[in-house]
Amino acid sequence: MSRQFVWLLGVLAAFSFTLFARTARAECVETASGEARPMMVDAFPDRGTSGYAATLHVVVSHGKGETVLPRGLDLQAESETAKELKTAGFAFPDQEGGAGATLSSIDLDAKSGRRQTTLDLPLLALPAEPGRHTLVLPPLAVSVARANNDVVTLCTKPHTILVEDPTASTPDAQPRVNPPPRAQREEWVVLKRALSWGAIGVLVGAVLAWLAVRWLRRPKPVPPPPPPRPPWEIALERLDEARHAGLLETQRLADFYDRVNDAVRQYLGARFGFDGLESTTAETLKALRRAPHFGLPLPEVAAFLQDCDLVKFADMTPTVQECERALAQAERIVRATMPAQAHPPFAQEARAS
Repeated sequence: MSRQFVWLLGVLAAFSFTLFARTARAECVETASGEARPMMVDAFPDRGTSGYAATLHVVVSHGKGETVLPRGLDLQAESETAKELKTAGFAFPDQEGGAGATLSSIDLDAKSGRRQTTLDLPLLALPAEPGRHTLVLPPLAVSVARANNDVVTLCTKPHTILVEDPTASTPDAQPRVNPPPRAQREEWVVLKRALSWGAIGVLVGAVLAWLAVRWLRRPKPVPPPPPPRPPWEIALERLDEARHAGLLETQRLADFYDRVNDAVRQYLGARFGFDGLESTTAETLKALRRAPHFGLPLPEVAAFLQDCDLVKFADMTPTVQECERALAQAERIVRATMPAQAHPPFAQEARAS
């Protein structure tokens, strides 16, 4: 045997092994059998047009808990299935271009749990040469996952399709105009971001405005009232008003005596913590006995109050000298009971007058 003959046999063996490997890889092997085998029916058009899609319609009836194509549609362009389909003259269309495969399921029997899953798989007929061609769609594997996580494989039947050239049946074919353009949508990222930031800015501005209004309308603290005037200042002021009211000149002596009496009684009540105008002479003297020592003999205060009671309740008419003496006595009572550090400015005026 010559060397050329041995080399030729080796080349033929290698070619035969390669052809056998490709045929074995493209061949679909079913792993489902017996009564539990899911029922599958598939259909494919008999005629088609080159460059157009022909849909493989597959219907699988399976039991409860079984899932068809559990890992989804394996339609990658680089998969073994896609390569074998390309060799047979078919191709997967773009799944995002509106002609992708669809998978749907419905219930057949609610009691037994039987379901029916439908797979519509568009395939582009792309023969290598122009003109009329007969293409054979090889069997495709359909996986079914059972409830026990076991996966079985079903195979579709090989289908023959007669593919016509788009212009084969048109006598004197002429170029056609381009189809109308399709509207395309583009995401306007800049506008989207601007509207988002604008909405956030409006919301933040509204919140800040609301907080500003609440801050401006907050209840403001009321300024404290001025401190009350000391009772001795009020008493000396009222006694000075009685002196210059002209009551003595008009001989309204009872009114003069009454004003001096009210000034002293109101002062004693405010100074020592009781209602001087509504207290009787006895009640006033009782309250003064409980008060701390204030430097004035209590009998002098009792005599002044009793003289005032005679004028007010006994209708006794005092003289001008008695009125002046009562005014001096009232001023002495006030000054004797006021604090030592208090020196009202009108006290000096009263002494001067």
